[in-house]
Amino acid sequence: MISDKATIGKNVQIGSYCVIEDDVVIGDNTVIKNFVELRKGTIIGENCLIDSRVSSSGDCIIGNHVIIRYDSILARGLKIGDNSYVCPRVMTNNLNTNKEQIGGAHIGKNVFIGTNCVIHHGISIGDNCILGALSYINKNIESGEVWYGNPAKFQRKV
Repeated sequence: MISDKATIGKNVQIGSYCVIEDDVVIGDNTVIKNFVELRKGTIIGENCLIDSRVSSSGDCIIGNHVIIRYDSILARGLKIGDNSYVCPRVMTNNLNTNKEQIGGAHIGKNVFIGTNCVIHHGISIGDNCILGALSYINKNIESGEVWYGNPAKFQRKV
């Protein structure tokens, strides 16, 4: 189902069984694979790849040249900068333990997020960072840093 109130750019490819709600914007030359859910207010830049089974709960902003791999969850309010790569099954959230909306993470440009990472609500991740697979990110991360572990810890500068 693609809403007639969604804005779809030029040369966009949309797979089967996708849900694209009102006020979704998809930039030129972006590929949306099968079973993707893009809820109201999600904005995706140009030349992106959104792999199968990615879900956005809405009001997310995805930059240009971003790749989001299979089965990732994009929480309301998430922002991802240009040229970032999100491995499969990355999960973000926007609620605290009292079920209050804090807002999604803000992820900088040129960030690599490893498989099965969990990124806590309201976290800021600077540009040019690497987050290791299976990491739980519960602290802000400065630009140019490598973090991994559960909970994630600073390892080194890039």
